[in-house]
Amino acid sequence: MAIITWLSDFGSASGYPAAMKGVALQICPGATFVDLSHDVERHNVREGAFLLWMTAPYFPDGTIHCAVVDPGVGTERRAIIIKTQKHFFVGPDNGLLLPAASRLGDFSVYLIQNTKFFRPEISKTFHGRDIFAPVAAHLANGIPPEEIGPPAEEWVKLSFGQGLRRGDLLEGDVIYIDSFGNAITNIAGELLPKTLKSNLIIETERKSSSARYARTYGDFPPDELIVTVGSHGHVEIAVVRGSAAQRLRLRAGDPIKIHWHE
Repeated sequence: MAIITWLSDFGSASGYPAAMKGVALQICPGATFVDLSHDVERHNVREGAFLLWMTAPYFPDGTIHCAVVDPGVGTERRAIIIKTQKHFFVGPDNGLLLPAASRLGDFSVYLIQNTKFFRPEISKTFHGRDIFAPVAAHLANGIPPEEIGPPAEEWVKLSFGQGLRRGDLLEGDVIYIDSFGNAITNIAGELLPKTLKSNLIIETERKSSSARYARTYGDFPPDELIVTVGSHGHVEIAVVRGSAAQRLRLRAGDPIKIHWHE
């Protein structure tokens, strides 16, 4: 039984995700669909790439991930398939797919070119419905990527960057604000000492705030600003039962400094 996941910035209340699924069902009626998210911030390829990176490894072998955050739709940007040892990724060649595919090990990239596997009429503004969804469904039916297009010799790369530590200072930036208002950074969790007892200082472009290191959200009472390591392995900033994004006026892409005195 084929599994196709869906990720986009179309909005969960819009009809666009349903249109893609309808097209896929005509080609692969037995497929199981899983929505990763359709509420990626509009046009934010980096955020979409992070959500795909965060979720893709937990799916069974053979899963096809169809991801569409595509501000370049209708232009000369290319469409690609990435084949890893266990999964396929389908989407625009704008870096969206690369972090998740790289996380799964060695991969090969193919250009999407064979119009036989597209819808008969191609909109200039909705390749998710007319190209990516049908290609994902054909892959779910067992069509090899080599039939859909030739191998690519180059592709767009995307990196979340790497936070760094200098003594008692961590520096990085915010990758993603989750639905709780937690700010997930590109600072690896292992860079944060786990025995901190002193207060931390979080510095943003807008303000400086005192915080506490926490193993988990329940270590401190409500409204406490904390720094912890999330389930994704990255340092995140949170407010217990509140929103760090609101408290610190944070947005994705904002630089962050965290320091302390041991």
